[in-house]
Amino acid sequence: MAARRVDLLLLLVALVWGSSYLAAKTLTDTVGVTVILSLRFLITTVALVVIWSMWNRRRSTRRETLVGVVLGFTQAAVLILETHGIAGTSATNAGLIISLVIVFTPVTESIAFRVPLPRTVFIAGVVAVVGVCLLVSGGGFVAPTVGDMLVLAAALVRAVHVTAVSALTRGRGFSALTLTLTQSAVCAIIYTLADYQGVLHAVQGFDTGEWIGVLYLGLACSVFAFLVQTWAIQQTSASRASLLMGTEPIWAVLIGLSIGQETLHLPGIIGAGLIITGTYLGLRAETRHRTPPTPVTTIPAPSR
Repeated sequence: MAARRVDLLLLLVALVWGSSYLAAKTLTDTVGVTVILSLRFLITTVALVVIWSMWNRRRSTRRETLVGVVLGFTQAAVLILETHGIAGTSATNAGLIISLVIVFTPVTESIAFRVPLPRTVFIAGVVAVVGVCLLVSGGGFVAPTVGDMLVLAAALVRAVHVTAVSALTRGRGFSALTLTLTQSAVCAIIYTLADYQGVLHAVQGFDTGEWIGVLYLGLACSVFAFLVQTWAIQQTSASRASLLMGTEPIWAVLIGLSIGQETLHLPGIIGAGLIITGTYLGLRAETRHRTPPTPVTTIPAPSR
């Protein structure tokens, strides 16, 4: 039951992140990427400080703070690369390339922990990538651009980030709240310094709808999602977490169909099925790999 609860929470994170595309797409029509990320993480940091002061108040150790800062830089790198990359390439290429994190994470985890993973995990990742390819194949492929390379870099850095969270936090008793707060503060500082004038202009000019979008990105897509992700990865493996969060494109499409009134053709439906299949196969293989065999117990015959 505990393992299923972790899986369900990670799926919920994927759902929330899948819904973030619609909110972010609306906001990028009026302000720049860095401004959106700055406001998102300023809100996130303030909210986490309030939560920390109410329920935690435990002073972080020097090592815990250092780990949080390192993870903050990797998280900031993922988001800035991914967001700028998507703006500079086609939706088809971006969706396919960023999904490679499903394949990259088992590789980075295997290198970091020097433990070979079962071949089925890699096969499951490839199946999921093919599914994403079909899911976003409406416009066809275009020649590689700088945006393609940025999204590819984002996928690689995200795999490194997920693996780093696992390697640096598992078994150390670190607070998920403290780590998430530190990461968010680092992201907020980086993005705000990058365009502080744009941030001030946005604060003065945002209407109610834009503030609702930013608050959703900050509270749901950052506070909730990052807290759950950091906690859940400490309870499972980086590969398992990556496979579950790799269902994000499915949620993005479902929300686009229901709220954004988009359409999904047969290749997209097949692709969604492949993503679910790849995730399921990967989870089963990864679970068998981590679960030690149950010893056979010989029950002595009762004495007469």
